[in-house]
Parts: sequence; C-alpha cells; structure tokens
Amino acid sequence: MSDRPNGMTYAQAGVDIDAGNALVERIKPLARSTARPGSTPSLGGFGALFDLKAAGYDDPLLVTTTDGVGTKLKLAIETGRHDTVGIDLVGMCVNDLLAQGAEPLLFLDYYATGKLEVEAAAAVIAGIAEGCRQAGCALVGGETAEMPGMYSGGDYDMAGFCVGAVDRAKVLPRLGDQKPGDIMIGLASSGPHSNGYSLIRRIVERSGLAWDAPAPFAEGQSLAEALLTPTRIYIKTVLPQLKAGYVEGLAHITGGGLTENPPRAIAEGLVPRFDWSAWTLPPVFEWLQQTGGVSEAEMRRTFNCGLGLVLIVDPHQVPDVLEGLARAEEDAFVVGELAAA
Repeated sequence: MSDRPNGMTYAQAGVDIDAGNALVERIKPLARSTARPGSTPSLGGFGALFDLKAAGYDDPLLVTTTDGVGTKLKLAIETGRHDTVGIDLVGMCVNDLLAQGAEPLLFLDYYATGKLEVEAAAAVIAGIAEGCRQAGCALVGGETAEMPGMYSGGDYDMAGFCVGAVDRAKVLPRLGDQKPGDIMIGLASSGPHSNGYSLIRRIVERSGLAWDAPAPFAEGQSLAEALLTPTRIYIKTVLPQLKAGYVEGLAHITGGGLTENPPRAIAEGLVPRFDWSAWTLPPVFEWLQQTGGVSEAEMRRTFNCGLGLVLIVDPHQVPDVLEGLARAEEDAFVVGELAAA
C-alpha cells in the first residue's frame, strides 16, 4: 500500500491509538492483581479462559450479570474524582450474582469516552480492580472505546459484565422452601450505592450547595466525597451463608428500592412485610428526603434507604445467620417477615 503523506489519520479524527496502548500497559498490573483459582488474567488477547474445575465446582451453573453506574458518573466527572466509581461498577454486578446464590468468577468492563484521558481512565480501572479484589473475582479483560462526537469533553460511560457460578443444588431463590413467617434480614448499605443519582443531583441543585461544600450529613467530608462513597460489596461476608444453605432468597436493593426488589426473591403468594421502625434511616437519606421534600413512598421506591441486601431466612436459622454476619463484621438486623398475600 503506497504511503500518502498528506492523507488523514485516525488521530486527526480524534482517536489516539497510542493513548489506548498506554492505558493497556498501565492496567496490566491491575488485572494481574485480581488473579484467582481458575483464571489467568492477562490483557491483550481476544478472549479469556476460565477453569471451573480448578475453581472447585463439580456441577456448576453459570450466572451472568451486567450493569452500569448511572448518573453517579456525572458527579465523578464534574468533580474530577474517578477512583471509586469502578468499585461501584463491580458492586452492582457482583451483588446481583448473590441473588442467584452465585460466586463471581470473572469480570469485564466497557469504558467509552469522547477523548481518552489516560490518567482518568486509569483511575477508573484501578477502582474496578479494587472492586474485583473485594469480590474475589478476576478482571480478565475489557474494551476501551474512544468515540469523538458521541461523547463531549471529558464525559465517559461504562458498563460491567460478570460471570459467576453456583452448584445446581444451591441456586437461589428456593421458592418452594419459603413460607409465611420467614424472616427478612437487612444488611446495611454504605449510602445510596449507585441508584437514584438523577434525583440526588436535582436535590443538591435545589440545596444550593457546591460539591466541595462540607456535607451536612457526613462530618469531615465534602458533599462530593460523601455522595461518591462506593457501593458496598457483600460477596465475602454473605457467600458463606449461601454455601451453608441458610438463605432461601436474597434481594439486592438497587433501582426500584425496597418496593420493587424484595418481591423478585419471594415466592408467589407471599409478600414482604417490613418493620419500618427496625432501623434508623441513615443521615444521607434523611438529608435527601428533607432537602428534596421527598415522600416516604418515593424514598422507598427510589433508594435503598440503608439496606443494601435483604436475606430471606427460616426463623430457626436466624441466630446462626446473624452470628455469622456479625463475625464477618457485617451490620445485619431483622427488618421484617414474609406474610401470605
């Protein structure tokens, strides 16, 4: 092919291949730091292999999840704080796996931007690697797309994809085991996690506070720092309870809040009955409700209101589950029970 010195280049069109290559080199050690039995994280190939037998499974079913971080990313972009949203990305995916009784094994990410800024992207992916370490899954690959004209300025978006496994006999929910009187155990969230941020941003706008102002609900933190608190990842504390067979169902409280998520883990003919006095609404949610004038119903439908997970447990197993979670330093408490519809 003849050389055309005056011809256009991909870089002139806004795509910097060299920056992409530099980012790959930056994140290779991050991927290696997430290695686990069954995987060999090594970026640069066209795919990744995973050995289920080496991971200890005899009769596994694969479970897949995908999710994003939503408009929480706008807060990260506007404040230049990119180091925790990667944890959110992993958390939203791997916590969903728990709802099926599954252990996360491998994770991939998709990062899209108008102009690739290596430092910002590396900070995001460092957060993804940290999330994978917290979840015990391997970061085995991903895709970085530079798309000028699709995204403006320093905007970016990302999606996560996770593959997990569960032995056939341990799949959740166990709908046939559930009955009226089964207990709901809530696990404390770290804040709004990654849901409701379009409303949160409107409430902050109404408050008139700048992102760098002191958070009215979190001493010693700016408003941005407090609202960027990453999603809590529950894998290492909850998975032992699932493997022991103590849990009949599990709801990850994401979009739809406490109104729409628990029914997804509960058998037909049963409904969740929350004791709304069983826990105190965390300060961040009190501030959002008061500042935004948000109704109780809207709060429960939009936010997790302090509960990241809800477990469905037979009453006889409740003491063992609470004791196990306490040993794992998880803040867990009874929040209600199942009732006949």
